[in-house]
Amino acid sequence: MERLNSKLYVENCYIMRENERLRKKAELLNQENQQLLFQLKQKLSKTKNPSGSNNDKNLCPSSSASGQS
Repeated sequence: MERLNSKLYVENCYIMRENERLRKKAELLNQENQQLLFQLKQKLSKTKNPSGSNNDKNLCPSSSASGQS
């Protein structure tokens, strides 16, 4: 029983390390995505047509629509 507990403990530690690694990677990807979205919005605002219509609203769905928070 103690051997099984030790094995499960080691496996759990590995899973927690992997989870933390993936969480950090996801955070970096999210930051990069936010940065790219900001840059895109800046470019679109610079090239917006003179009538003042805002066409960039339909480019990307809101984060709530895609299931992200």
